[in-house]
Amino acid sequence: MRLYAVLFLVAISTMLAESVSINTLVFPSETSTSYVEMVPQKPLNMRAFTLCMRVATELTGEREIILFAYRTQDYDELNVWRELDGRLSFYLAGEGVLFRVPDIGALQTHLCVTWDSSSGAAALFMDGRKSLTKIYKKGHTVQPGGKVIIGQDPDNYVGSFDASQSFVGEIGDINLWDSVLSDRMIQDMFSGKRVPRGNVFDWETTQLKINGEVVVVNTQQ
Repeated sequence: MRLYAVLFLVAISTMLAESVSINTLVFPSETSTSYVEMVPQKPLNMRAFTLCMRVATELTGEREIILFAYRTQDYDELNVWRELDGRLSFYLAGEGVLFRVPDIGALQTHLCVTWDSSSGAAALFMDGRKSLTKIYKKGHTVQPGGKVIIGQDPDNYVGSFDASQSFVGEIGDINLWDSVLSDRMIQDMFSGKRVPRGNVFDWETTQLKINGEVVVVNTQQ
């Protein structure tokens, strides 16, 4: 009986040691003033990337929702959207690539987008499941020198926000790599396994600059 008790305590200790305290951003209402700036660990000078996040929202109907915005002085270099018709998309300095997938809702969705300049291969993952591959912006380079904004779509460097495009809901665990991760690694990330953290943005350590009515909630994973 004592052996079972010892094994039980060891198992609990192991689980607690592996749990991670992580911040989630809650945007409680539609505004043109609430946003979070993420400070990168290195310049966003990228010819490939994997961008992942966990997101939930109750916004429905024909309503654009900005999920991630990276803008330089002149261009929206990398924006991720839920479109008016519910499709998910991302844009690299111009026309975007769109995916018809299940709509995101109040239940948390693990979302990743991947892109590789050398082939133009672009794909989207929802809860570990991969979309078809589309060819998009072959030979393009994401330019450095901008700012990453969560919660708003900046129509200039950091400003000209439109409340009707703002994010309302919960978003977090935002990580960015300057390479395309393997399908297996993305699936492991969705299932909660530890994988190498983002080398451009690591959500566990990145600096966040909170503006407006954003609430930071700490959770265990």
